[in-house]
Amino acid sequence: MHTVWKGAISFGLVHVPVKMFTATEDKDISLRMIHKPCGSPIAYVRRCPNCDVEAGWDDIIKGYEYEKGRYVLFEKDELEQLAGEKSHTIQILDFVALEEIDPVYFQKTYYLSPDQAGSNAYGLLLQAMSDTGKIGVAKVSIRSKSSLAAIRVIDNCLAMETIYYPDEIRSISHVPGIPESFTINDKELTMAKLLIEQLSTPFEPSKYTDDYRANMLQAINNKVAGQEIRVAPQQEQTNVLDLMAALQASLDAAKLPPGGVGLDTGAGKPAAAAPEAASDQPVVKPRKPRTKKPKAEETVS
Repeated sequence: MHTVWKGAISFGLVHVPVKMFTATEDKDISLRMIHKPCGSPIAYVRRCPNCDVEAGWDDIIKGYEYEKGRYVLFEKDELEQLAGEKSHTIQILDFVALEEIDPVYFQKTYYLSPDQAGSNAYGLLLQAMSDTGKIGVAKVSIRSKSSLAAIRVIDNCLAMETIYYPDEIRSISHVPGIPESFTINDKELTMAKLLIEQLSTPFEPSKYTDDYRANMLQAINNKVAGQEIRVAPQQEQTNVLDLMAALQASLDAAKLPPGGVGLDTGAGKPAAAAPEAASDQPVVKPRKPRTKKPKAEETVS
């Protein structure tokens, strides 16, 4: 792994030198924009519309638009001074329980390893956090941007999760179209709970795959080999208006245990036990993921 940051974790008067490594990698397939008439890739040029010249990196500074067309400007050294010495310190402020932090706050995960002669202090913090079941809430500066972070234990390693500040989380009250109250049918609720129980299983990340990426790679290989791409037509889906029927069909497709019996759908008799194979049952097809714009390789300074 490539070291993306070096610094230290501090809690109280304890100083733990660490190296930081990106814990995740983006495997999205990047597609270039191509000029269709000639097949050449399109280049992005940093060009000043006023001077009508291409701008080099030495001629570029950063600015904040405080009014339309009016900017306050910052040189690189000014931004570095604003970041301060904390840019190389992960300062733990508090220790809390992991379940107290809602997942909406989490951004990106990094692994931390001991640096220089800090292995003893690193091991001490890791063991203490493991024994207490706590995680550390810290402040850190990454790319001259202050961020909150959660320091926690993953297996035998300390990890850092950057998290949003509270004022960066949008209020649910701003989400349009959410009813103030819901009318729940008791029988439908019972069936929905039963369906959740049937689909409940221990989390096994290895069983989930990116079908879109696999299909895209296969299509790329086919095109490279000069083969024609054939896309199977999708079956037309109809909107199911009978919620009870949809729940029962879902339960059947989930395969009830041997001897299991479906709930009363209101037709006057219980539904039959689930068949051995669900090939002839309705299957809910997932939506095709949207393609994302290519992302630049992330670096942390």
